[in-house]
Amino acid sequence: MKHEVLVAKIDAPRSSVALERSFRSHDGAQIFYRCWPARSPRTRGAVVLFHRGHEHGGRMAHLVDELGLDDHAVYAWDARGHGRSSGERGHSPSFAASVRDIDCLVKEITARDGIAVEDITVIAQSVGAVLAAGWVHDYAPRLRALVLAAPAFDVKLYVPFARQGIALWQKLAGPFFVNSYVKARFLTHDRERIASFENDPLITRPIASNMLLELYDHAERIVADAGAITVPTQLLISGSDFVVRQAPQHEFFVRLGSPVKERHVLAGFFHDTLGEKDRAVALAEVRRFIGEQHRRPAPRPDLTTADRAGHTRDEADRLATPLETFSAKGAWWAFNRFMIRVGAAFSQGLSTGIRTGFDSGSTLDYVYENRARGIGPGGRLIDRFFLDAVGWRGIRQRKAHLEELIPAAVARLQAQGRSVDVLDIAAGHGRYVLDAIALCPRQPASVTLRDYSDINVVAGSSLIRRRGLPDTVVFRNGDAFDAASLAAQSPAPDLAIVSGLYELFSDNTLVARSLDGLARAMTPGSLLIYTNQPWHPQLEMIARCLTSHRDGRPWVMRRRSQAEMDQLVEKAGFRKLDQRIDRWGIFTVSVAERV
Repeated sequence: MKHEVLVAKIDAPRSSVALERSFRSHDGAQIFYRCWPARSPRTRGAVVLFHRGHEHGGRMAHLVDELGLDDHAVYAWDARGHGRSSGERGHSPSFAASVRDIDCLVKEITARDGIAVEDITVIAQSVGAVLAAGWVHDYAPRLRALVLAAPAFDVKLYVPFARQGIALWQKLAGPFFVNSYVKARFLTHDRERIASFENDPLITRPIASNMLLELYDHAERIVADAGAITVPTQLLISGSDFVVRQAPQHEFFVRLGSPVKERHVLAGFFHDTLGEKDRAVALAEVRRFIGEQHRRPAPRPDLTTADRAGHTRDEADRLATPLETFSAKGAWWAFNRFMIRVGAAFSQGLSTGIRTGFDSGSTLDYVYENRARGIGPGGRLIDRFFLDAVGWRGIRQRKAHLEELIPAAVARLQAQGRSVDVLDIAAGHGRYVLDAIALCPRQPASVTLRDYSDINVVAGSSLIRRRGLPDTVVFRNGDAFDAASLAAQSPAPDLAIVSGLYELFSDNTLVARSLDGLARAMTPGSLLIYTNQPWHPQLEMIARCLTSHRDGRPWVMRRRSQAEMDQLVEKAGFRKLDQRIDRWGIFTVSVAERV
């Protein structure tokens, strides 16, 4: 449900007139936002504003006039749990849920007002800047530009061990709220802004403990993997910031993968960078930067060669390099390998991983079942620790996202009058596909599962028989990288699925070959569901301790940024429509249309 009201805002200059709107986000939350249409006859683009923590979009309304971008529409949201948006004050189910809210907002803007993502600039402050950076990192939108002001990559809590204490108390008693005691006079030197902050009834002082802790986790991930962000980026750092630390902001800038990036340290500025007394200095830089990005073609680095040169290739090469046996690090990982071998004598999951490879279809099927098994209570306890590793939790969430998107894709195709033939080119044991298909209100005409491994074909065929599925569901041996075989697939797939495959292979030539075969088999309007692994917090442990199904070699993975994966899909002839990502930022599931 949406509404729109034309109002003159009391929190904006008199000349500014805003449209008040709202939309339902991914989980039904009602998100409120303001829109100031472009004043010039020709709309050149849009600026989307994201406010600081505790605040709301109305406190950024002054930027509409002060930026002076009359040929841009301007939007400002109230984050969920803030301002006039729904939700418990200061709370969100997760940081990832709020990041996805941004994706939903931008889709609302592009669909409702016809502004292309390529013409949108994001300007974000503090916590809003971390949310925005997380969205750009995780969803890889092709923005025109990104401006981050005093991003809250590391909030100063001042109380020793406060973060650890909050985490411990949340674990013992569940989520709770932490009040901010930051005084307005430490945010800005502007007396009017100080007074308005202190008297604004929409200021939200509390923040949920889960959001505060996840803010740190996501900020650390984004800073560490800033090389994945290739959007033109301007970073504004407040020189006298009492709220957040500056060192991670500088580290983020150094790691940024964008070919167009600039950094400005604003001497004497407090945390409210865009609301400071001398903000005209900062806004002049922002105005110039946005203007320059619109006067030149939007830069888009070719990431399809990132398997040969790039930050994830460097990372994979480092992990593939053996450690010195008698070094402290070498000894540490040798001890961990030994303990895994010991644990495998009692844990069925560890035993399966060592026997078939931790990336095998057999191990993944075991992880999907999520039932601890082993010798005695001790073995089952070890197995539970194994199954609860964050990577396996991400795998199970990936399955949940597949179970959401596969039925939706089938329904979409059926609504177009297609009978819907489904193909999974590397199904493992096929459990995740069969579980997802079972959720479809109307079953597809056929389901063909393929895999290169004879073990997986036998296990998958057995699973089909045990479930009593019709003969329109079949499991065949097939090479997912044989383009000719994929192109000749009969019946031609209306829905193709590639899950957990491309992540295991660093070579983009292989991935491009596979996608090309699928593209040649599929008619326009057909859908592709594909997964990716843009991040993993346990990459080194996996590379040093776990083995792959490929000849028992160390399981060394090269991550692909979401932008890299999307470019490979686009180059093959597909257009991305939608995406899901888990709360840890490990696995994505995307939907693309054959064009």
